[in-house]
Amino acid sequence: MSSIVLVCATRRECEALDAPATWRRLVCGIGPVEAAARTAAALAHGGVRLVVNAGIAGALGDGIAVGASTVVESDAFDLRRENGDALALPPDTTAVERVAADARLSERLRARGIHAARGITVARPTTSARTARRLAASGFDVESMEGFAVLRAAQLAGVRAIQLRGISNHAGPPREAGWNVEAGLEGCRRAMAILIEALAAADAW
Repeated sequence: MSSIVLVCATRRECEALDAPATWRRLVCGIGPVEAAARTAAALAHGGVRLVVNAGIAGALGDGIAVGASTVVESDAFDLRRENGDALALPPDTTAVERVAADARLSERLRARGIHAARGITVARPTTSARTARRLAASGFDVESMEGFAVLRAAQLAGVRAIQLRGISNHAGPPREAGWNVEAGLEGCRRAMAILIEALAAADAW
């Protein structure tokens, strides 16, 4: 029987979300390497029909408030140089820098009032105003440390995936970030409830 896997970076996030008891839960750890490796291992033996990556995230710019619920429709991995310039790659080399979440589920969440966002996955949280401005100017709305990794692992395994995030802070200088983890978790809980409702629709699959 196929299953749904909930992937969260931390146990606190996983336990805070009201996922059905029938879902498998995976605490993947912090950062893109742990997230990719553990998600890939969980999918290696098949039997999974959907991966749900969920947790808190930082907003880039002022367009999304702390406590908001988001569905991250696409996520990128920051492979650029520190100053934002692109890497110079050999002609026969390609780099996967962006992956999309499941379009049908994303649309269902948008239709139910969940804010659609473009994500960027980072190995180090943004703590400078300059970097936050650069990422926002590049079109990104939220940053996490695992989103791209989980979605990419699911894509390679041929499994549908969706990413839900509640906004816990604004990326940038810590004194200005306005951290509120509980508000972020509550935002993610709201998105989770709407996802569960959407999945109950007869034509969701």
